[in-house]
Amino acid sequence: MSTTDAPLAPVPVRLFALATGVIVVSLYLPQPLVGLIATSLGLSPAEAGLVSTLILAGYAAGLFLLVPLCDLVENRRLILATLAANAVALAIAACPIAPAGFLAISFAIGLTTCSIQMLVPLAVAMTVEAQRGRVIGDIMSGLLLGGMLSRPLASLMAQHFSWRAAYVLLAAAVALLGILLAFHLPHRQPVKSARYRVLVGSLATLWREEPVLRRRALSSAASFAAFSAFWSLVALPLAAPPFGFGAVGIAVFALASISGAISAPIAGRLGDAGKARIAMRIAHVVIVAAMLLSGSVGSSRAAAAMPHTALIAAMGLAAILLDAGTIADQALGRRAVNLLRPEARGRINGLFTGVFFIGGAIGSAVAGVAWAHAGWAGVCAVGTLGALAALALDRQPLDADASASTPQICE
Repeated sequence: MSTTDAPLAPVPVRLFALATGVIVVSLYLPQPLVGLIATSLGLSPAEAGLVSTLILAGYAAGLFLLVPLCDLVENRRLILATLAANAVALAIAACPIAPAGFLAISFAIGLTTCSIQMLVPLAVAMTVEAQRGRVIGDIMSGLLLGGMLSRPLASLMAQHFSWRAAYVLLAAAVALLGILLAFHLPHRQPVKSARYRVLVGSLATLWREEPVLRRRALSSAASFAAFSAFWSLVALPLAAPPFGFGAVGIAVFALASISGAISAPIAGRLGDAGKARIAMRIAHVVIVAAMLLSGSVGSSRAAAAMPHTALIAAMGLAAILLDAGTIADQALGRRAVNLLRPEARGRINGLFTGVFFIGGAIGSAVAGVAWAHAGWAGVCAVGTLGALAALALDRQPLDADASASTPQICE
C-alpha cells in the first residue's frame, strides 16, 4: 500500500474521464426534468425549485466535508464507497416516494457526487509531475462533456420513457463504473494520519497559507461566474425572436458548444510545457471576447442588421469560445493547485472546487437579476465583469515552485 507521493500505477485516463463524465450527470439530471418531477410528485413551484438547489447544496457540502477524507482514509475504499452510495441514492429517487423523501434524497445524491473530486487527486498521485497537466486536462474533458451532455440526454430519455427511467439508467451506470474502477484503482493510504475534525479545520489554514490556491480558486470562480451567467439564461433569448429556437434547437445549440472542451487537454499540455501563465491569460481574454460577442449579437441592432444564419453562427461561436476559455481556466487552475502539497491534495482540491462552484452560483443569481432589469445585455455585462475579474488576477505569477518550502499544517 502506497504511503508516498510517488506514482502508484499507470493512470487509466479514459476510464477516469468516463467516470467523471457519468458521475457529474447527477448534478444536472433534474434541471430539464423538474417540470415532470413536480407534476408526478405533486410538488409546489417552490418545492420544485428545491430539487436542483438541494442537489447542488449537497455537492457543495460533499466538497468541504467528504473530499478532505482523501487525506485521511484509504482512497480506493473511500471512492468505491461513495460511488456505491451515489448509485443507491439515485435508485431510491426513481422509486415512488413521498415529496419530502425525494427532496432529502436529492441532497444525498449531490453529497455523494463529490466522488468526482476524489478521483482527481488520486489521478494526480498516480502521475509523474511532468505529465500531470495533460492527465488533469484529459480527465476534465470527460467531466465537462458529461456536464454538457447531461441536459439533452435527460430530455431525450424522459421524452421516450419517463423521468424515473433517467434516474434508473444513471444509477445503473454509476454502479457499473464502481465495478470497473474496483479493478483499476490502486490502494493509496494518505501519508499522514489526523483526526477528521483537524482535517476540516485545516481548510482555513490552507486557504491562508497558499497564495496560489487563493489566486487560482478566485480566478476560476470569476470565470465560472461568467460561464454560469451565460448558460443559466441563454435559453431565454434563443427561444425569442430573432432566434426563435424550440426545445430541440436549444438542445442542438448546447451540443454544438461541446467542441470547446478540446481546450482542456491543450491547456494541460501547455501547463506541462511551462506556458501556464500565458495560457491562462489567453483563456481569460477569450472569455471576455465571448461575452462581448454574445452581448452584441443579442442586441436589437444586430438583429436588424445581420442575416438570421449569421446571428446563429455568431452566438454559437460565442458559446464555443466561452466554453473553451472556462474549461482551459479550470484545467490550468487544477494543475497549479495539485502541485502544492501532496499530503493535503484532497483538501486543496475540495477547496478549489468549492470556491469556483460558489462563484458559479453567484454568477447565475446575479445574472437572473440582470435579466429582469436589462435583458440579455445585462446578463452579458455580468459575464464580462466576471471575466475581467479573472483577467485582473493574472497580474500575479500563476505557479509556485512545488518543491519550495511551504508551511506545514500541524496535524
